[in-house]
Amino acid sequence: MSTFFAMGGYAMYVWPAYAVFFIVLIADYINPWLRRRRNLRELRGRMARQAARQQRNPTAP
Repeated sequence: MSTFFAMGGYAMYVWPAYAVFFIVLIADYINPWLRRRRNLRELRGRMARQAARQQRNPTAP
C-alpha cells in the first residue's frame, strides 16, 4: 500500500495535482450557487428601490 501512495517516487507531484483538481471541482460546484444568491439579493434590492421610488412619485411611469 505504501508503494501505491509513493507513486513510484512521483507522489510529491501527483498528490498535490489531485488536491488542486478536487479544489477546483468543489469551487466549480459551489460558484453557481453563490452567484445565484448574489443575483437574487441584487434583484430584491432593485425591486425595493423601484417600489420606494414609485411610492414617492406615483404619477411617474
